[in-house]
Amino acid sequence: MRYSRQNKIVEIINNNEVDTQEKLAALLRESGFEVTQATISRDIKELQLVKTLSSSGKYKYAVSTSKDMPVTDRFVKIFRETVTSVDSSGNIIIVKTLSGCANAAAEALDTSNLPHIKGSIAGDNTFILIADDPDNVPKIIDGFKEMLYSRAKND
Repeated sequence: MRYSRQNKIVEIINNNEVDTQEKLAALLRESGFEVTQATISRDIKELQLVKTLSSSGKYKYAVSTSKDMPVTDRFVKIFRETVTSVDSSGNIIIVKTLSGCANAAAEALDTSNLPHIKGSIAGDNTFILIADDPDNVPKIIDGFKEMLYSRAKND
C-alpha cells in the first residue's frame, strides 16, 4: 500500500501544482488513499520531495532532480521489494513490478545514476530502461538479478 501511495504522490505532483500537505492529502483521498498528515510528511521525506518555484510564481512540491543527492536505502528497498522480473531485447531492459510500483522502482534506478543507463519509461507494473549499448545489457541485468537474489538470501 505504501508503494502504491508513494507512486500516486509522484504522479499527483507531476500533474498538479501542489503547494501544501493538506492539498496533497485531499488529492490522495480523491484517488482512494486515506492518509493522515503524519503519513504525508513521512512520504515527502522518504521520496525526498522538494519545493520549487512554479510557472505561476508559487512554490510547489516536486521530485528532486539533483544528481548529487545520495542514493537512499529507501530507493534500494523499493527496487528490491517491488521488482518481479527482468528481461531484455537489444539495448532495452524490461522490468516487471508489483502493480502500481513501476514508477517508484524506475525512480529508484534513475536516482542511482547507474552507468550505461540512459533513461527509463514507466507504466503501472512495467518499466523499460534504455542502455547506452546492447553489449552493456548483460552486466546491467546481472547487477539487478544480484540485487534481487541478495534480497531473497537476506530475508
